[in-house]
Amino acid sequence: MWAHIGPPYPIIQNQKIGPFNVEVWSNPDVGTGSFYIIVDPPKGSGIQVPADMKVQVSVQPDSKRLPVATYGAWREKLLDHVEFKAVVPFDQQEMWHIHISFSSSTVNGAADTDVPVTPTLLGRWNLLLFLLPFLGIGILWFKAASVKRSRRRRRVRVAAGTTAK
Repeated sequence: MWAHIGPPYPIIQNQKIGPFNVEVWSNPDVGTGSFYIIVDPPKGSGIQVPADMKVQVSVQPDSKRLPVATYGAWREKLLDHVEFKAVVPFDQQEMWHIHISFSSSTVNGAADTDVPVTPTLLGRWNLLLFLLPFLGIGILWFKAASVKRSRRRRRVRVAAGTTAK
């Protein structure tokens, strides 16, 4: 997990907040970190996630060099489950304390964890790295087109030479 680069991974699993089961997945990278908060009602209970539920993500470095910063999460429109998403800016690689609070007219609660914020793969060089395969395909396409064009010209010259005799 310390060398995490890639898709989100679970940072909280099977946490009970009122009657709900909560899971939090995150991709905490330097720059922008993403949090996906999944709120599931108990199966077969008929309980629904309240429409007025608000979710907030609060972050602070474990070193306490910065004050607590709180960010609102918005509800994603998904058919099969209720998910909230929050985007949080992280300024450097270190351990951060994450506090997620839930509030509605019927349910209140919170969940806490610590996560290591990881650097992005290569920073600004990512774009160049990920463009290389497309550049290679483009170069091959232009090479194939020029070979095809030169063959066509050669055929035209050969055909013109045979009719001139």
